[in-house]
Amino acid sequence: MWKHVRRGVFARAAGAVRPAATTRPLPPFLRGPKVFLLHYVQRHSLSFVALFTMILGAASCAVAVQYTMKLLVDAMAGPREGSDAVWMALALFVGLITVESVLWRLSGWLGCRTTVGIGVDMRLDLFDYLNGQPMRYFAENLAGSLGQRITATAGNFGALTNTIIWRALPPFIDFLGALVVFALVDWHMMVALGVFVVLVTGGLILFGERGHHYHRTYASNSNRVGGELIDVISNMWAVKAFSARGRERERLARDFAQEAAAQRASWMYTEKARVLHDISLWMMAGLMLAWCVRLWSNSSITPGDVVVVSALTFRILHGSRDMALALVDMVQQFGFIDDTLRVIGQPQTVCDRPNAPDIQRRGGTVEFRDVHFAYSDGREAVHDINLRIPAGQKIGIVGPSGAGKSTLIHLLQRLYDVQQGDILIDGQSVGAVTQDSLRATLSVVPQEIALFHRSIMENIRFGRPDASDEEVFAAACAAYCDGFIRSLPQGYDTIVGERGMRLSGGQRQRVGIARAFLKDAPIIILDEATSALDTESEMEVQRALVRLMRNRTVIAVAHRLSTLTAFDRIVVMMGGRVVEDGNTTNLRQAKGVFDRMWRLQAEGLSLDEIVEDAA
Repeated sequence: MWKHVRRGVFARAAGAVRPAATTRPLPPFLRGPKVFLLHYVQRHSLSFVALFTMILGAASCAVAVQYTMKLLVDAMAGPREGSDAVWMALALFVGLITVESVLWRLSGWLGCRTTVGIGVDMRLDLFDYLNGQPMRYFAENLAGSLGQRITATAGNFGALTNTIIWRALPPFIDFLGALVVFALVDWHMMVALGVFVVLVTGGLILFGERGHHYHRTYASNSNRVGGELIDVISNMWAVKAFSARGRERERLARDFAQEAAAQRASWMYTEKARVLHDISLWMMAGLMLAWCVRLWSNSSITPGDVVVVSALTFRILHGSRDMALALVDMVQQFGFIDDTLRVIGQPQTVCDRPNAPDIQRRGGTVEFRDVHFAYSDGREAVHDINLRIPAGQKIGIVGPSGAGKSTLIHLLQRLYDVQQGDILIDGQSVGAVTQDSLRATLSVVPQEIALFHRSIMENIRFGRPDASDEEVFAAACAAYCDGFIRSLPQGYDTIVGERGMRLSGGQRQRVGIARAFLKDAPIIILDEATSALDTESEMEVQRALVRLMRNRTVIAVAHRLSTLTAFDRIVVMMGGRVVEDGNTTNLRQAKGVFDRMWRLQAEGLSLDEIVEDAA
């Protein structure tokens, strides 16, 4: 019988056609690194205008200082009786240096405030978009890698801002100012300098652009390796338990070596650009100085002209290198940001409809109407699900692994969208209301309770942030965990550790149940809530669950059939469909699938072994 059911399911899955999940278009600011950066610049436009003005003033003062040095040298080369010109030039020289310093310091202060503020906005915006992704997305991407990308993007923006404001913009302003000064000395020099700087800078930019793939490859490897390292650290128990320290070190060594190779390729490509510029600098500096000496020997220019041309030549040529390499670094920073947007900026597939209302609580009736769902790989998970659960009814869902039990409750929470049919709570489609209000009507107690690296008080209060301490204590008492909590050294202020590892399995479950009590939702979902516990812990958790389930609609997924004997109904799933539905007594008397599972489980077999036995 079961072979026939399974063959039918897979045959249907092979020929089924499901409509694609609806996706929300990407927000404009996630459509490429240039648009992404421009979005934040526009949001802080006044700050960037002020920054540009300060940099323009400071760089202009720097060029004027060089010209003032010419005036000072020429005045000192003249008769000593005309010392007033010397003192005026000196006063102007000191005054310009003072103004330049003040402007640089003000720009540093404003740049710090602006860049750090945008970094905060950027991380929050990326997190807001990331938490709208479906659960499948988080199963396919390492959490550490995602976190590192968000953090690194803010850092990359800061580095990019610093590169543009303090490394690329000042040399450009110096270059324009130098052209003006050179025009006053000899316009031929102005043309020569202008043509050379444009050619060298343009060549370096083109050279740098060709290395874009090196920088992007390095960014991708860096983020991936960071995620792998965090993944190993977060699973250190498994590493130790399976004597895998050496193996994991070797695997990380290979990953680090691959990242290092990508980093060296990116770094050395930039060094090649520096070598090319140094050669050009040597040639141009020698020619410009020889030109100046020749003009001075012909009395065409003054000693002050030689000083200012020499100083500005080296300043501009060094500045052109800084500007060109800054633009190369900008390409690298763009590569990092582009890699982040490529991973995080994927279209969201589970979205609220425009102007979707909040769900209205009316008791807790749940209804599945002809529900079908297949994963992105084409594997059909559930189909032909028609199920109505009246408010206040307690229903158990059983079946082997892969039967579609967990998928069914994930669809109810709208972690995925159904591809055919509909799911309703109190007559309201879960796809037509806001996701947050939908999930506010559900309290979920999974097999693995997700606890934050925070205090027990904060973890319980997570169910309802506005709850008072007394309400938290009452929820803990109802979940039979107040006693063990108060026995801990810090009581409710005890930090539970990453994922709650400082607590036992039974203690974590009871803290999770206390959180569900505090949430006080009309619908309770129990997803294998006791299957991983020992007998004593299970009995304690079961006592807490009995209190939690009073006067609520309960949907419980369980492997142990004995835990569902007091439930109103049992639904048996096989191959993604409901094959039996009734109370325990009726299903046992029917001598069908459930009765066979019951008898075989009584012999100590798991549901998966039962399926193999039946097949």
